[in-house]
Amino acid sequence: MTSESSRAHDEAHDGGAPVVAPAERTAVTDRVEAWLRERGAPFRIFGHAPVRTSEEAARVRGTPLEAGAKALVVQADEWPVQVVLPASLKVDNARLRAVLGVRRLRFATPEELLRLTDCRPGAVPPFGNLFGLPVFLDERLTSPEEVAFNAGSDTVSITMRSADLVRLSEARVCRITQIEPRVATSS
Repeated sequence: MTSESSRAHDEAHDGGAPVVAPAERTAVTDRVEAWLRERGAPFRIFGHAPVRTSEEAARVRGTPLEAGAKALVVQADEWPVQVVLPASLKVDNARLRAVLGVRRLRFATPEELLRLTDCRPGAVPPFGNLFGLPVFLDERLTSPEEVAFNAGSDTVSITMRSADLVRLSEARVCRITQIEPRVATSS
């Protein structure tokens, strides 16, 4: 993965003026942004400080943790798939295995993730369909009006309507999370 440029901007797709911010844009960032524009989906893309956890991402974005769309790539038997869930929740492995109809389930390794998506862990956008991956989206992520997610970089995020995320990702909406949400810790 190479950084296409060091520029980033805070821009509403509906014509807002760009604001320069330090961020690492990648080829995936540019691909996702162009793809969303081509489809006419309203969204906001912006740069921010690097984030390593869902809690950090919610804090720098100024969004609720449960509105974060956490995109994971898993190997279901030997079949790679993307699962997208609220950042406040964890995958329920038994539910996911049942939904996928598989016995074995594991997270993709960083090397597999890079090969499949051209992204580092934590930077994968929730559009697995752009990478030829089927997308399974947890039903609880359809509740917030707007969702936020990393856009191919840990320093660039996008916010958009959850309904547009579901439609554009061509996701199968299902229940794949544990019942109890994680509690955000303050630091």
